[in-house]
Amino acid sequence: MRQRFTVFTLSGRMEAEQVPELKELFDRDYREIILDLRDLRLADRDAVRFLRGCETDGMTLENCPAYVREWIDREKD
Repeated sequence: MRQRFTVFTLSGRMEAEQVPELKELFDRDYREIILDLRDLRLADRDAVRFLRGCETDGMTLENCPAYVREWIDREKD
């Protein structure tokens, strides 16, 4: 099933400065991308908003840290 997907793994810190670079990297159909967040340790507000938008556009977020998931869910309200 994962064969038709491109999997990216993010680790460490994700901050606003990385968002434009990631947008450029993901300049394709988000439904074909899985973003593995298992090793993501820290994310700022811009990063979480970016991740929320990615998910809204069809990207799959795997192994999302609980605090990031809760923040994404709060941002939806």
